[in-house]
Amino acid sequence: MDDSTVPLGNRLCGEITPPCSKSYAQRALAAALLAPGRTTLRGIELCHDTRSAIATIERLGAEVKILDGDTLIIEGGLKPITESLNVGESGLAARLFTPIAALLSSPITIDGEGTLRHRPMSMMVEPLKELGVSVRDGGGKLPIEVCGPIKGGRVTVDGSMSSQFVTGLLIALPLAERDTTIEVDGAVSTPYIDMTLETLERFGIDVMYNEGDYSQFYIEGGQQYKPVDYTIESDWSAAAIIMVAAAIAGEVTLHNLSTLSRQADTAICRALERTGASIIIEENKITVAHRTLDAFNFDATHCPDLFPALVALAAAAEGVSTISGIGRLRGKESDRGEVLKEEYAKLGIEIELDYDEDVMRIVGGKPQAAEVDSHDDHRIAMSLAVTTLRLDEEIEIHNRECVSKSYPSFFEDMNTLKQGGRE
Repeated sequence: MDDSTVPLGNRLCGEITPPCSKSYAQRALAAALLAPGRTTLRGIELCHDTRSAIATIERLGAEVKILDGDTLIIEGGLKPITESLNVGESGLAARLFTPIAALLSSPITIDGEGTLRHRPMSMMVEPLKELGVSVRDGGGKLPIEVCGPIKGGRVTVDGSMSSQFVTGLLIALPLAERDTTIEVDGAVSTPYIDMTLETLERFGIDVMYNEGDYSQFYIEGGQQYKPVDYTIESDWSAAAIIMVAAAIAGEVTLHNLSTLSRQADTAICRALERTGASIIIEENKITVAHRTLDAFNFDATHCPDLFPALVALAAAAEGVSTISGIGRLRGKESDRGEVLKEEYAKLGIEIELDYDEDVMRIVGGKPQAAEVDSHDDHRIAMSLAVTTLRLDEEIEIHNRECVSKSYPSFFEDMNTLKQGGRE
């Protein structure tokens, strides 16, 4: 593909600062709840998932004040004002706050909305029971009622589906009465566990483990969280889709990004390099520019949120690209593998799903105009929007407003970059 295949009005140029990492934000909000005293969190993007996490810690006893739209002052303390929590549509919040709620000696019901009520939660039930928690669940789905207090001890957790429950245990168990050893079978998304461990260290919590080995964690009980003043870094998941857009249709500089971040989606840099896109990495900023894009092979097992962005990149590359790790896509906001195949087919882009080999194959090519559907999945909506940069006409993406789950200003930012790309 060359620049001439991108309509002039769709070319991107300019500078942008992506929103803060909602993954770091939710971990920090949970830690701030458990830290007696005042924590200050700066640089917060109030997307739907973050708002749900704020509402959850308020129901669990924290006092939260929002200053200047992006700074939170949090007075911590686990003293619930309700017997039920609604975590919205956030899978991380469901698996994070369930173990925290299990610290309490009174029953708490955790529920959610939309597609989250159909996502798997069964991996939490038996481990929580082993740790002394009474659990009532809806057949492995939300709602789940827990009644603690969680006691600690030794527990084995299935980590092959998601690292989010491991994160919840790591955050809750330092406050348990007894010490705990967590054995994790088949840990995936391990960079997200690194993010959790970094957050715990920032709040004064010690966890023992062999560095680089996520199979066992030792957590001393009876620890105490310490309040902090903390600026949340930008979100590499949000940055990734803008970087792909730039590789397809222009040149964009993204600020407040470090490739030393523990976020899994820093891996997008490797994928862009393999396609032949121009990527210039400087201190705290990255510039991505279009070049002719070649097909690539990439393993996204530990960064499954990158799949939609990688599909948009592969669709614009010459040849057949292969992305590994599709088994991780079924427990997301949608069955992302099937949805990507269905919606890209409408645009004339062929995607093959090979579950036996755990790979997706994408045949790059020129998209055709068609109405598409986000399936109420924020990352699908953004992926489709980036692919349609290569069309001469605007098309309808049904329920594109779902981007507010993680990146409320996505379409506004894209339009600003389009304005910068016009001659």
